[in-house]
Amino acid sequence: MVRPHLEIMTLPEVADYLKVAERTLYRLAASKQVPAFKVGGAWRFVKSDIEAWIRSQVAGKAGAKKEH
Repeated sequence: MVRPHLEIMTLPEVADYLKVAERTLYRLAASKQVPAFKVGGAWRFVKSDIEAWIRSQVAGKAGAKKEH
């Protein structure tokens, strides 16, 4: 299914958005810990997927705190 109006971001853009080093984001993408895909050898990210990933990370940490 094709989603209309996808905002595609580059690795440096997402690293800046997440406030992490580019190298850290590269490792996360390569290990499939963050949603990403490659175009011609360069990592690309769908902004809405990154935002959903952030929400899942926040929800996971909140759930882990409640279990303690």
